[in-house]
Amino acid sequence: MATTSDISRGMILKLDGSLYSVVEFGENKTARAAAKVWAKLKGVDNSRTIEKTWNSGETIFPVRVEKKTFQYLYKDETGFNLMNNETFEQIALAEDMIDAPQFLKDGSEVFVFINTESEQPIGAELPEKIVVQVTYCEPGLRGDTATRALKPATVETGATVNVPLFVNEGEIIRINTKTGEYVERVKD
Repeated sequence: MATTSDISRGMILKLDGSLYSVVEFGENKTARAAAKVWAKLKGVDNSRTIEKTWNSGETIFPVRVEKKTFQYLYKDETGFNLMNNETFEQIALAEDMIDAPQFLKDGSEVFVFINTESEQPIGAELPEKIVVQVTYCEPGLRGDTATRALKPATVETGATVNVPLFVNEGEIIRINTKTGEYVERVKD
């Protein structure tokens, strides 16, 4: 049991039988009325985004979630197949349960969030930054480092990422999986 003062970003709450993740929250105080706590919530087991307001001190129902490390194995008709690194247990997750599935490559690390009450996976995310190889892009020219111009490049996972003009085919780059943007070139 918790109250509205315990709300934090990333917390999973149970509302009306569904699970929601807290994206943003705040408190509104007025001179005459009691303080109100508001939160912007994103559905974990559905794709809805809602805003909810509570009176300050009201009871909320957080759900305990564990973050476990899994390894991506392959994709088939059941979904993305992952293996627990400790127990070697395998699970299959649907594409909409994984944050940034376009950057998954064989053997990559994935963090799976598991509801401790039901032992069911409720979502997965990749590490914030990953290293991939550029498989196709237009060739760069000398002197293309002065401007912030970008060009599309295809990486080994099949995803397209905008990269600076100086990046060439075959180079290894680091990508931010949250935004899908180029971060830096990785030296061998």
